[in-house]
Amino acid sequence: MKPFTALVLAGSRGEPDALCAYADVSHKGLIELGGETLLARVIGALDRAGASHIGVSASDGAIIAALKELETKAQLEALPASGSPSVSVGQGARALGLPVLVTTVDHALLQPEWIQRFLADIPDHADVAALLAPEAAVRAAAPDTIRSYMKFRDGRYSGCNLFYLRNERALAVIDLWRQVEAHRKQPWKIAAMLGPRMLIGYLLGRLTLDDAVQRLGRKAGVEAAAVRTPYGLAAVDVDKPADLDLVRRLVEG
Repeated sequence: MKPFTALVLAGSRGEPDALCAYADVSHKGLIELGGETLLARVIGALDRAGASHIGVSASDGAIIAALKELETKAQLEALPASGSPSVSVGQGARALGLPVLVTTVDHALLQPEWIQRFLADIPDHADVAALLAPEAAVRAAAPDTIRSYMKFRDGRYSGCNLFYLRNERALAVIDLWRQVEAHRKQPWKIAAMLGPRMLIGYLLGRLTLDDAVQRLGRKAGVEAAAVRTPYGLAAVDVDKPADLDLVRRLVEG
C-alpha cells in the first residue's frame, strides 16, 4: 500500500446551513454517525487507506479542536479554509505538496477500498483525475438517494467527491474548477464553457464522459481523466437533511 497525501475540505460557504440546523451542530463535520463524527469517519478512512499526511482545510474552531483529538498513523494538520472550495484546494495543495488526493468532510460513507481502487485506476498520463459513479451502480446501492447526474452518450454519472492532483500542472485546473462549481447543478452550462459545438454535442447526447473530461482538461492545459467506480455509495455525500437520513439508515440500520 503506497503512502499518499490527502486534503479534506471542511470549510464553510458562509451561508445558513439547513443541514447543520437539522442536525443541531455548528458544522456538518461534527454530525455523529455510527458513534463517530463525519470528520472522524473521513479521516479514519484515509488513514486506513494508507495516507501518511492529511491536511484538513477548516475555519471552524470546533472542527480544528476535534481534529486535535483524533489519533491516527498519519500526520494530521489543520489548514486555513477559504469561502470557496476551489480556492481552498489550491491553498491546501500548495501547503501540503503534490501529488495530493482531495475529498470532503461530508463524504460520510467513504471506505479505504474506494480510495485505494481510485488511486490504482488513475492513468499514468493524467495530471488530474476525478472519480465518478455510473447511475446504475448508485441506484443499486442506494435506491432512495437523489443525486445530480451528468448525462453522456455512454450513460449518466454522479461525482464522488474524490479528486487527484498529480503535479504543478494540475493546479491550472483550480480556475476552471471555480467555474464548474458555479454550474455544478447545471451540466449543460459546463458543456457551454467549451464552446457551442460542445454544448450542442452534450444536448444531443453525442458527448461521452471521457470526451468531456479530456476537453475540460485541455481547456485548462492539463491531461485530465475520469475514473469510474463500481462502488455506488461513493457518490453519496451528506449535503442536505435527506442525505443524512439516508446514511443513518445505511450505517445505523
